[in-house]
Amino acid sequence: MSKELQLQAFERLLIIMDELREQCPWDKKQTLQTLRHLTIEETYELGDAILDNDLNEVKKELGDLLLHIVFYAKIGSETNDFDIADVCNEICEKLIHRHPHIYSDTVVKDEEEVKQNWEKLKLKEGKKSVLEGVPRSLPALVKASRIQDKVKGVGFDWEEPHQVWDKVQEELQELQAEVTAGDQDKIEAEFGDVLFSMINYARFLNLNPEDALERTNKKFIKRFQYLESKAGELGKPLMDMTLAEMDVFWNEAKKL
Repeated sequence: MSKELQLQAFERLLIIMDELREQCPWDKKQTLQTLRHLTIEETYELGDAILDNDLNEVKKELGDLLLHIVFYAKIGSETNDFDIADVCNEICEKLIHRHPHIYSDTVVKDEEEVKQNWEKLKLKEGKKSVLEGVPRSLPALVKASRIQDKVKGVGFDWEEPHQVWDKVQEELQELQAEVTAGDQDKIEAEFGDVLFSMINYARFLNLNPEDALERTNKKFIKRFQYLESKAGELGKPLMDMTLAEMDVFWNEAKKL
């Protein structure tokens, strides 16, 4: 599709947004605050579509998210704070400023140097900490991953994967010591340290821990639902089955 047709499609969305905001009772009532949780939900739906590699669904969910962006911009324009042009220009200026190796004479040798320059430029822009860009409301697992990415950008990182694995082992030993001692608060603290170090190790293995965990979630759900279906065929509730009986179907599910 040509750039002209793409712009026409975007203009069509803007016009529809204007009409909905003016004429639809539901759309007229929405605020930045009432849309927030819906935007989060749409983002997770996009994430599911990406993990399922369902490109048609990815297209649909991107449209839903784009609608939310246009919606926020429309609300902002009504108070004369910002409109969609301001939103687009803001990100364009940021991208140009943060990519001096493309739009200026800065030379970089690889992707890692691009990331380091990105964090340095953010600090020059007035941010007091490289961690300011990590949203407070991120889920803890994702937040831990982003924190580690951020500090790596300024050189605070392990040098070799085996060092990170040694740290994982150290944290596991500390957790076991607290489990033996029985102090619940300290157990929680050490368990958090284990998770944080495992997330760090995933980064050294070039794995996304969120994707890895979600893959396991989906695998477990599929196997458990197979177990439920087999129990249903027998006309026997799961709660009436022994673990040995359930293991038979569980092991069948693992082979599928």
